[in-house]
Amino acid sequence: MKRMDDATVIRQAAQWLVRLHSGQAGADDWAACARWRAAHPAHEQAWQKAERLSQRFGAVPPALGVPVLTRHIANRRAVLRMLTVLGLAAPAAWLGWRHAPWQNWTADYATATGEHREVTLADGSRLTLNTGSAVNVAWSDTERLVRLERGEVYVRTAPDTAAAPRPFVVETPQGRLRALGTRFTVRLQPAGNDAPATTQLSVLEHRVEATPRSGGTARIVKAGQAVQLTAMQVEAPQPHTADAPGWTQGVLYADAMELGDFVAELSRYRPGVIRCAPEVAGLRISGAFQLADTDYVLAMLRETLPVQVVLRTRWWVTVVPQGTVPDPG
Repeated sequence: MKRMDDATVIRQAAQWLVRLHSGQAGADDWAACARWRAAHPAHEQAWQKAERLSQRFGAVPPALGVPVLTRHIANRRAVLRMLTVLGLAAPAAWLGWRHAPWQNWTADYATATGEHREVTLADGSRLTLNTGSAVNVAWSDTERLVRLERGEVYVRTAPDTAAAPRPFVVETPQGRLRALGTRFTVRLQPAGNDAPATTQLSVLEHRVEATPRSGGTARIVKAGQAVQLTAMQVEAPQPHTADAPGWTQGVLYADAMELGDFVAELSRYRPGVIRCAPEVAGLRISGAFQLADTDYVLAMLRETLPVQVVLRTRWWVTVVPQGTVPDPG
């Protein structure tokens, strides 16, 4: 087998490491990296070296078992030290500090894949960040502002103790959500399949005023209702019965959920790629599944549905019909 240029391979491994843990990588990126690692033994050796160094410098939550480079400046410095040890001059395309993924590392509060975090703000309001989420907090004389940069947050507001009480607002790319003494969740849903990016709002207590970024008509969303917000409009409310999101208790609830949707939701809590073959995507699944052990959840799929779960690596999983083998591409 042809010998690979060590410097080139190490540089490629670092580029993959930065790309996959930038907060912007999708399933195609993880799959492409897996193919790169399998293409030559030197690739896998370089990847393992990069992972070990990232762990040594504290950029990886140990419980996750894979490098998830998170939010703080200290972590950014750790990665830069790691790249220096690897002997790299990092490409500007990935290490530019003004690049959006790196900006996410400086978010006031953030979580890695599979992580939850609860934060108490200066006014006593509480935020619980779901997996892969980030927020920035901006207090002023006129408002208490939380910017949801990515992911999902559960908000429990507290009365403002300032002399002139300020509104509590959650801002997203699609608009502004003004709390009216309440508990609610906000989730960013990326664009896909010709559908625009949206903000999903579920109100658990009292009310929230939702205003689209375009300045369109605002809507008051009441407890027990959920809406989707685009930059142009607030869509009609739908019933929402949960008292609190299941993920805050570490549980994924499914009620006759299509398997394709279930796998997509589970993938938010597990590093790497989980794919569902279209032949089984329409199967239905119900139950309460512990998110702390996604391996067990995958095993349960195999036990309860006519599917098999194929693991090429710990981070590349495919759910396929029984008796079939997925396309290695």
